[in-house]
Amino acid sequence: MIERYVKASDGAVVSAIAQLGVASPDEHLVTPTDLARFNRDHWGVEVLHWIRDTLFREDHSRVRTRSGPRVMASLRNLAIGALRLAGRTDITEATRWACRYMNRPFVILGLTP
Repeated sequence: MIERYVKASDGAVVSAIAQLGVASPDEHLVTPTDLARFNRDHWGVEVLHWIRDTLFREDHSRVRTRSGPRVMASLRNLAIGALRLAGRTDITEATRWACRYMNRPFVILGLTP
């Protein structure tokens, strides 16, 4: 990422940030809008991995054999998705909220009468 500071005509400092990346699509087949969408989609996946790594400490998991890692990743994705569907945007705080009382996860999943 490149960040530049320039002065406007009134003397105020203005910053401009450019993100650089490497892509190999044919320039006649891809528009700048397509590249922006590819970039957004990529970072959408990275955000999910970041949440799983930081909040759920997935990299420190001791589940390593058979289908255990896949099952645990699916459960983590279920938790994140359920909280987002419930309208919660701060997944860390929402996870703490859900853990305080045993019935809250069931309420979020709609498993209570």
